[in-house]
Amino acid sequence: MFQPKIPTMPQPSGLVTPPAVVQPTTITPGTPAPAPAAAPEPSRLVVQLTPGTAVALVGAGTAVVLVVGTVLVSLLLAVAVTSALVAVCAVVLRSLIASNAKRR
Repeated sequence: MFQPKIPTMPQPSGLVTPPAVVQPTTITPGTPAPAPAAAPEPSRLVVQLTPGTAVALVGAGTAVVLVVGTVLVSLLLAVAVTSALVAVCAVVLRSLIASNAKRR
């Protein structure tokens, strides 16, 4: 059931014609195509910084830095709280195991 089935090549039926022979053709040179006209170079978009746009860019950059900083600090705080809780759990478990060993 899981064996691959290899397709068999069907046998040709009837008369098989040999492939046709292609005869080479000669190329006659024509008149050369005219060179395309040089397209005018598109002018580059120039961005002018006005005082209003500069203030907007500084404000947006500051907002991005504050948001990214807040996210990173909150992640660091989460890691610190988690590690403190794991340490407290380890101390409690060690205390329980030690007190259980003393009772025996």
